[in-house]
Amino acid sequence: MKLILQGPGASRQTIAPIAVLAHATHITEISPSAFRCDGVVDTPAIREAVENACIEEHIDPSFVSKDYRLEDFRVLVMDMDSTLITIECIDEIADLHGLKSEVAQITESAMRGELDFRASLTRRVALLKGLDASALHQVFDHRLRLSPGAKELLQAVKAAGIRTVLVSGGFTYFTDRLQQELPIDFTRANVLDIVDGKLTGLVIGDIIDATIKQQTVENECAALNLPSSAAMVIGDGANDLDMMSVAGLSVAYRAKPVVQQKADIALNFSGLDAVLNLFR
Repeated sequence: MKLILQGPGASRQTIAPIAVLAHATHITEISPSAFRCDGVVDTPAIREAVENACIEEHIDPSFVSKDYRLEDFRVLVMDMDSTLITIECIDEIADLHGLKSEVAQITESAMRGELDFRASLTRRVALLKGLDASALHQVFDHRLRLSPGAKELLQAVKAAGIRTVLVSGGFTYFTDRLQQELPIDFTRANVLDIVDGKLTGLVIGDIIDATIKQQTVENECAALNLPSSAAMVIGDGANDLDMMSVAGLSVAYRAKPVVQQKADIALNFSGLDAVLNLFR
């Protein structure tokens, strides 16, 4: 068993007592803010002690039971909102309609798994009826920001020959534009209905929910004649759980508690490029 300790608070000094808690036999510096501890002991009590100590130091602990290699994976599938990017696009669109508080509350409940995603998205999009479509442009240009390390992660996996996929319960307006700017091979998202330059409050076609996200992972791997275990999946909300469950490696990025509990790895302080430190 290995323990990867990384994050803005990670240094030789801060990780040393945490390594002791895990009974590590050897520590290797991966980078100035990332360390691999070998020979650690993984019990519920030790894991809890390590996690509590890491929270205080703003460090992400990742218990790894085997040596992952980047070349073991052929597909990377990522969520968009609050994963690849720092915002929930629909909340920011709603803000320009004076409805951010109402829409954001629904979004938060849906991401925690308290509401059916399809019903919640239909309800949220309906609240946007009549909004000028230029609001989408404003959100993309002035509010959308990539998560830390997003570009570095995508560039690294593309250089390794890994297919990159963005599947989102958000909107094609944003996924299409991100694909133009980043090394992303394929995107799938919801299509907003726009008539005469205004949102109608409807979505065209299928809503991209948890089931379709899972199918996207399976289909992308099948197209390469690979099992879904050849995919690594990164997400943050309850609607990402199904696609994470079929992946060979699942990463919860600054995710809701239910997602962190079920993912293989949880990152709360590091950037997305910290995923690369999990591999030999």
